Amino acid sequence: MPIKKSAFKALTQSNKKQQLNKKVKSDLSALVRKVRKSVDAKDSAKAADWLKQTVKKIDRAAQKGIIKKNTAARKKSRLSKVVNNLAKK
Repeated sequence: MPIKKSAFKALTQSNKKQQLNKKVKSDLSALVRKVRKSVDAKDSAKAADWLKQTVKKIDRAAQKGIIKKNTAARKKSRLSKVVNNLAKK
């Protein structure tokens, strides 16, 4: 436990930020699961809708620094590829 008041405040802020980042990441993975589930069910309309929401969330997380830029690009690319292949069939 911190002794100084400023160290205690820094710890509190760090914990709060950690909780927010954890929430964003879990929401992100939930959206990715929904996209993949729609693809498995071969529902291209629903998958495209979920993809749109997921890409928006990924971009926001990358902008805030929660995930890295290249990680965001990789996730978007892989999800888009899967959904586009479903639409072609």
